[in-house]
Amino acid sequence: MAKLKAPIERPLSPHLQIYRLTLTMLMSIAHRATGILLYFGTILLAMWLISVATGPAYFAFVNDLFSTYLGRLLLLGYTWALLHHMLGGIRHLIWDTGVGFERKTVEILAWTTLIGSIVLTIGVWLMGYWVRGGLS
Repeated sequence: MAKLKAPIERPLSPHLQIYRLTLTMLMSIAHRATGILLYFGTILLAMWLISVATGPAYFAFVNDLFSTYLGRLLLLGYTWALLHHMLGGIRHLIWDTGVGFERKTVEILAWTTLIGSIVLTIGVWLMGYWVRGGLS
């Protein structure tokens, strides 16, 4: 009769309570979250493009919808998600070249992604308002 082997004792993976939340972990989570949010934001973009092709009445309806406070907040969030995801992609592209894995460089890239996405979002919106001629 064959002998039954005892299961091999292997170490368990550390639990989440052991890990300390770091900025790079948050940026990884944010990169995934913005990727998901971009799917929903693209529905807004498609809705606007369809309204342009449909006619003036539907276009006016969609523009009125997007000009509400909630509509502008959604567009602001979409802008930030787009820019944050883009900068996160550039960060990953840098890592794909095999550089930037030093602890200090990783932190700098994470802060650059976060601050850069906020600054670029504000810049895009200010430029948009400037081109439009004001806050109306």
